[in-house]
This record gives sequence, structure tokens and C-alpha cells, in this order.
Amino acid sequence: MHERYRGFIFATLTAIAVTIAVMVPQAPAQAADVICYNCPPQWADFATMLKEVKADLGYDIPFDNKNSGQALSQIIAEKGNPVADIVYYGVNFGMKAKAAGVIEPYKPKLSDQVPDGLKDPDGYWTTIHSGTLGLFVNKDALGGTPVPACWKDLLKPQYNGMVGYLDPSSAAVGYVGAVAVNIALGGGDTDMTPAVDFFKKLHENQPIVPKQTSYARVVSGEIPILFDYDFNAYRAKYSENGHFEFVIPCEGTVVFPYVTSLVKGAPDKEKAEKVLDYFLSDKGQAMWANAYLRPARPVELPAAVKAKFLPDSEYGRAKSVDWAKMEALQNGFTERYLAAAH
Repeated sequence: MHERYRGFIFATLTAIAVTIAVMVPQAPAQAADVICYNCPPQWADFATMLKEVKADLGYDIPFDNKNSGQALSQIIAEKGNPVADIVYYGVNFGMKAKAAGVIEPYKPKLSDQVPDGLKDPDGYWTTIHSGTLGLFVNKDALGGTPVPACWKDLLKPQYNGMVGYLDPSSAAVGYVGAVAVNIALGGGDTDMTPAVDFFKKLHENQPIVPKQTSYARVVSGEIPILFDYDFNAYRAKYSENGHFEFVIPCEGTVVFPYVTSLVKGAPDKEKAEKVLDYFLSDKGQAMWANAYLRPARPVELPAAVKAKFLPDSEYGRAKSVDWAKMEALQNGFTERYLAAAH
């Protein structure tokens, strides 16, 4: 077996033992050309993206089912002997990775077209797309219970055991959900008390709290209502059997950028840089848009795609926030959340 791929598998098994992370590489038998941490096939349509990378660049990139926190933990654990070349995560984890010294600057081609607030000025992380946080609902799995319209609806007894959200102490989308609830229920960028109180009440309704991407669990009906992004809900609505809906809660929500970085000491740095360029290329941005993600560069969504989104009037309730300030609150929120939820 190629030594590079052997090292990839060994490092992955080690991380599972240490962090209880779950990773399911599904690469071809030949050696991986580029290793991307947190590039899961059921998230943001990475399945199609990595297929096109293979077709256009000739690089094999194994699927990787970590979440943002697990990806960061592993590149920190491997700091002295890096295995990954690139990493994809929520912007708050990009900030943490920069502070931890485990990524290095690289400004992908066309990143000059990405707005300043969506990229690190020195090139440590760059947004490739963003999503709006809301409720991904499997209407068939509700069993006649109304589709919730607001965050506070989820606290009603009729939704007992029906609501899921990714663990906010680990997954980026989990923390984004907490920020969305906090802002919507009157909190700001200095105090997460409304979110802590909300989750404490929600736990009385026996929520489902996975750590990994849970798209398939919503599609199957195991999780009828999931805190998730519009792009996952639209993907299900227009490509899966069943009846799915995306809800922007009546109290409001937030928009969240997802970013990529070059791992410090990446084993295949030149190939990794070309992949990062590809994500921001015209074709790459169009592919994200086709998967219902908002491109990072200021390009219009294709009319056929935009028609599948909720109206702009609904998106008017989605706010942009200062994620540097929210990142600074994350550790304090996590401690309070864990204390309140257990």
C-alpha cells in the first residue's frame, strides 16, 4: 500500500481512539492525492465536488465524515507530522486553527473577489460558500404534527423526541444553531444566556443530539426536525423521496460562512493549493450554487436555483453577525451548555 495512504488510515484510526471521531474514507484503492479533513459526501454536496475535482484535476480526495471540531482536533494532534493537506470547517474553527498555528497562509486564485469580512486578511482561511441556519423538516415524519414556525415552538410537548441538533460543543453547525437562537431570542454578541436557557428547556423535550452530519437521519425520518442549513433542506426537498421543508424561524436566524485552509506543512501542498483554487473558480462556485449554497464570490444565483429557495422576504430575517466576537464567546457558552444539558 502506498505509504501516504497507509499514513492517512493509521492517523485516522488513532484519532478515532483518542477523540471518538467517526471517519469513513471511501477512496479508491489507489493512493490519495490530497487529504481533506471534514469533506463529507452528504454535506454541501462534496460528493459531486470531489468527483469533479478528480475529473478536472485528476486528484483523488477521500471522503471524510468529521465535523469541524474533530477536524481541528486532529490537525492539532498531527501538528508535528501533518497528514491532511486542506481542511474545511466553520469560520469560527478557522479562527481557532489560525490561533493554534496549524494552518498556513494561502490566498486562492480569485479570492480577491471574496468580500473582506469573509476571508482572513493574511490568507489563513477563505470562505467558499455560506448557508442560512434554520429548521430542516421531514413533514412525513411529523405524523400530523404541524410544521414548527418558530424556535419557541420546539419547546412545546407535541415536539417531544422530534427535534435534533448537532452537538454545539463540537460541530460548527451546532454552535451556529446556538448563536441563531441567542440572537433571535434577544441575546447579543456579549452574552449567550438566552441560548443556554433555550437549550435547557429544550432538553426537557428529549432532543436528539448527534455529533456528525445527520442529513440521512432526517431523510429516513429518524430525526423529524433538525437545526440545519437551507442547502441541506433544499437538497432533500428537490432530490429525495418524501416531503421536506426549510423553515426560517419567525424570530429570525443567522447566516454562516464555511471556509477552507491550507494545513501547515501539508504533504502535498502544490496539489492542495490547486484544489483550493478550484473551490473558488467559476465552475466551483457554480457547483456550490447548484447545491443550494450561497457562493463566496459576488455572483448571482442561477434563476432556476434561486426559484427553489424561500422568497427573499423570508431571508430578510437572516442576519450576518461578527463571528470573531461569537468565536470569543464559544468556550464560555460550551461550558454553560454542558452544565445545563446534563
